[in-house]
Amino acid sequence: MGIFDKIKEKLSHEFIDIIEWLDYTDDTIAHRFERYQNEIKNGAKLIVREGQTAVFINEGQLADVFTPGTYDLTTQNLPILSTLKGWKYGFNSPFKAEVYFVNTTLFTDEKWGTKNPITLSDDRFGLVEIRAFGTYAFKVSDAGKFIVDIVGTDNNFTNYEINEHLKSLIATRFTDTVGEANLPIELYAANTSELSETCREVMQTEFLSVGISLEKFYIENVSMPEDLKKEIFEYSRIDKIDLDKLTKFKTAKAIEAAASNEGGTAGAGMGMGMGFVMAQQMAGLMGNQQGGTMMGQAQQVSPVVPPPMPVQVQYYYAVNGAQQGPVSFEQLKGLFAGRTINKESLVWKQGMGSWTALKDVEELKSFLGGNTPPPLPPQ
Repeated sequence: MGIFDKIKEKLSHEFIDIIEWLDYTDDTIAHRFERYQNEIKNGAKLIVREGQTAVFINEGQLADVFTPGTYDLTTQNLPILSTLKGWKYGFNSPFKAEVYFVNTTLFTDEKWGTKNPITLSDDRFGLVEIRAFGTYAFKVSDAGKFIVDIVGTDNNFTNYEINEHLKSLIATRFTDTVGEANLPIELYAANTSELSETCREVMQTEFLSVGISLEKFYIENVSMPEDLKKEIFEYSRIDKIDLDKLTKFKTAKAIEAAASNEGGTAGAGMGMGMGFVMAQQMAGLMGNQQGGTMMGQAQQVSPVVPPPMPVQVQYYYAVNGAQQGPVSFEQLKGLFAGRTINKESLVWKQGMGSWTALKDVEELKSFLGGNTPPPLPPQ
């Protein structure tokens, strides 16, 4: 081997590149490997570590993508770039291309929140406003799509830059999801786990469209105005609290507030009025308790059972051959007085064997005028 061959071999070894990215930060998502005029030597070594993906860009067009591993950059390992460059029989060093390293690890504990209140319509409380915030986790699932659609020519793309876009997307989709859920307002705070999973499924498609996978989505809190929260708490307790006791409790609170009011005579008058109402309620309550006690003692001596309520007789009647009714005694009397029926009209009630003319039913004979008083004596 001549001296020039040795020099050539030595220089060729010196010019073989090692392309790798050692990330010492925890917020970089994409980093462009810097080369002088983007020139890469034939046979250069590409090292892609776990949690990384290498993307080759040729003149703004996506070329080859490399997953973790070590590669010698030749025509065989760069099929797309070879096609774009027109390398039919291999290529001579050097060649130009941009190399981006993409961090594919999971980015966790990213914050999101609604900048403005979300207005919802509730059947009981009308239009209400809520706010929500929480955390989410994401990772790059399609490095090529992510570089083309999001990173562009940014040489060092961080999660802060993408988070502004993602948080706006999350707030919009969260608003749409809770609006379509149409849940009672108190259930938003009680069903954060189910609502979180639903939101993640709704947002996932849009995340994937730019090469990102939404791995986790959590709603940590759903807040609402304090006055609305108090109304909801009272509403939820109505079915479980004695309404009479609740009324007395509120009356007592009103008296206490009126007593502490410095509004003068009007406040005092209101307090006195509320006091009279409270006194009447307490008297009624005590009377009921005493009455109950006395009744209990009487029942121990001799239980008193009231007779059954009388059953009102119902009559059916016939008009033009059609059955009508049932009606009460007084209603039937009114029909007779209005000439809807007459003494020959057939009537029937429970216990009668057949339809009978009104004049032949004993208790209805009074309709015929037998009990008409005599005329007044002359003055």
